[in-house]
Amino acid sequence: MTSPLIIDIAGKELTADDRRRIAHPLVGGLIYFGRNWHDRAQITALSAEIKEIRPDILLCVDHEGGRVQRFRSDGFTHLPPMRRFGEVWGEDAAGPEPTGAVRAMDAACAAGQVLASELRACGIDFSFTPVLDLDHGASSVIGDRSFHRDPHVVTALSRCVAHGLLRAGVQHCGKHFPGHGYVQADSHIGHPSDDRELETILADDGAPYAWLSSTLTAVMPAHVVYEKVDGLPAGFSKKWLKDVLRGRLGFDGAVISDDLSMEGARRVDGRAIGHVDAALLALAAGCDLALLCNQSLGDGKAVDALIEGVAAACASGTVLDAESERRRLSLLPRGEALSWDALQKDPAYLHARALLSRLG
Repeated sequence: MTSPLIIDIAGKELTADDRRRIAHPLVGGLIYFGRNWHDRAQITALSAEIKEIRPDILLCVDHEGGRVQRFRSDGFTHLPPMRRFGEVWGEDAAGPEPTGAVRAMDAACAAGQVLASELRACGIDFSFTPVLDLDHGASSVIGDRSFHRDPHVVTALSRCVAHGLLRAGVQHCGKHFPGHGYVQADSHIGHPSDDRELETILADDGAPYAWLSSTLTAVMPAHVVYEKVDGLPAGFSKKWLKDVLRGRLGFDGAVISDDLSMEGARRVDGRAIGHVDAALLALAAGCDLALLCNQSLGDGKAVDALIEGVAAACASGTVLDAESERRRLSLLPRGEALSWDALQKDPAYLHARALLSRLG
């Protein structure tokens, strides 16, 4: 059976309801937030307990650097916002020193390696990074999370972050396809719409996805309506996910929905939809995994309703793509993770941290 749902938990310890949900065969992933963190010992023990229940579950976190970094204390390296790498890219070299582009690429690779190594030392498998959105200067929700305005620079630096992640055995997720940086509205709280033509989007914001299509291991689509392409948000759109991303761009990795509790995912064709309908739309459109965040808070009934609703759809004949399970499992980390103490003595990790410290 496929396990297409990624859910969360409310606190720093598992409840009986958390354990029951994690054990459900439709649940394939769990995402951490800052509220789940007290210190390294606690998050490492929590990760181990979750893995005892479901050894194949994908433990995820939004851990990009800058303002989107869930764990910031007890030894975790403070990672710069991605814009900093783009700024260094444009700096001139002094004498025989390497160019800004070379220094930026070295530091971006180091950031990916440090990020992934520290997460793995705490039992965490996967981070939703890097951001491939272009910095058009319009989107406050993207802002300094973007490397640069130029898609060539974004592609080069994203590839470097991905390489650093892979050095530590962690896969990566480019987001938010085909691009969230052009629109001003925040899809967390609004319904952004982009009025550009398909070819204009693909030649600009979508270019990094084309150039990285053979190396990206996962993609997260935007809760943005590209009205001249489809009336549905990209994450619910077969045109975007099957025709463009998989068909035209040849992408064969995992597609993971953005959070289905966001406002941009709560309205389709002018009508409000619930979490279950949103998940089924995302999966039918071509997502391999449907992500629902922050609904475990309180009584958690929304999480139970999601699991029950998707289970009922499966029982009534909805068939989940068997390839989706292969793609989900492909996101699990590779190789043995170092413990935190061993990591502090690892030459490759220490070198990566030193490179980052020189970034300024």
